Amino acid sequence: MTETTHPELSTAWELFDSGDQRGAMRTLRLAADSIPPAELAPLVAKLAESSGFEDLRTSAAGLVARPDDATALYAFGYDCIERGVSALAVPALRASLDASQRQGRTPRKSGRWGRKPAPPDVAPRKVLVELAVALEDGERHAEAADVLSEHDTLTEDWPDGYLLAYNALMAGRVDQAARVFGALAAAPEQWQPAAERIARILARVATAAPEGDRDLRGWHFALTGGLLSTLSPYGFTSMTGRWAYLQDTRASCRLGLERLRTVLAATGRTPASVGLLPDRNSEVLGLAAAEVLGLPAEPYRPGAADVLVVAYDLNECDRQLVVGLRERVPGQVLFEHATCWTDPPAVSADVSTLLVQTVVAPWGERMRFTADGERDDVPADERPAEEVAAEIVTAEPRVDEGDGEAPADSAEALSALAERVREEWLTGPRDRARSSGPVRSGRFA
Repeated sequence: MTETTHPELSTAWELFDSGDQRGAMRTLRLAADSIPPAELAPLVAKLAESSGFEDLRTSAAGLVARPDDATALYAFGYDCIERGVSALAVPALRASLDASQRQGRTPRKSGRWGRKPAPPDVAPRKVLVELAVALEDGERHAEAADVLSEHDTLTEDWPDGYLLAYNALMAGRVDQAARVFGALAAAPEQWQPAAERIARILARVATAAPEGDRDLRGWHFALTGGLLSTLSPYGFTSMTGRWAYLQDTRASCRLGLERLRTVLAATGRTPASVGLLPDRNSEVLGLAAAEVLGLPAEPYRPGAADVLVVAYDLNECDRQLVVGLRERVPGQVLFEHATCWTDPPAVSADVSTLLVQTVVAPWGERMRFTADGERDDVPADERPAEEVAAEIVTAEPRVDEGDGEAPADSAEALSALAERVREEWLTGPRDRARSSGPVRSGRFA
């Protein structure tokens, strides 16, 4: 283990030396902002080497050799982003931005006796954009908007101005986002999809302005175009209506179907049939939905119109099939019961019952403990899908009262929102939710 004065870094080294590489990286992510990048770099190099990430290993070693060099800091930060550890990139890129600006104010010198030109310095704007990307990756949107605003003399419209508008919007700063986006020059072809996406979000905000940074349902519609039909009634102060871990119930599934009925009635939508997706969880829920709504059920056929497509969890469905749901078909409605908000699916559902980080289906293998505290898990229910679906149909769609801290979650409030947005609902492609937005919730590390 390397000597260090930072307790978190010492812990990370101990975890690495014990063979717990994931634990070491998790510790580094959480402590990255409090440890100088060059002091992190030796352990990052070891982790990268053990994972076969030669690019990151090389740039980490380069940072060890040149701890204050703008280019070395930038290379390390860039590779951290590419390898999915943007938290480690942020402090390195902040330091690179400062160093690159200082270098820009220092006269450049040639090599000894003028034999070779000095190596080029990394451009401050280039560093700034990567810093904004790293902050955005970590959903640190307010920080991204602030650093771009602070250094606006370095920026151009694309992608810099777009990044400012997008991150301001994800931070809940709607006025700033609209002002910045409205002033941008026409988007180059490669940025056209991003421009269209942010335009759709701003249009939905104008239709149904979310009521502050605790309005999960309002912001969910603004960001995804979908309607969230229930809110978690537990730990509202920290979770704001989302779930972290949930062992789902048949009653929750039944409530979700009733809330789906509420949305369809409020928006005047009348699907002709239910499309059954091929995974077991979706098949069970789809059969129950067909019975509850009085619709015929048949295997889902891509491109079929006027179909209610039912998914239990889109992340558990065939990815190619899910990606094919991005572009809309007339009359088609995509319903997902359990939407993962920390790892959003490839498309956003038109209606989601709940937002959850980790979910166990009611008929899946379930964790249970005896009165003595011994683990005694319940095995998965392997009965035919029709039998399990019948139990959802007969379950009581009861609203969980929770711990008494959460605001009321009525069908009437959902219906009112659905009526208000009915013209904007089911328009445009089903974009993936790239951020949880202004409404923050606790999550597992």
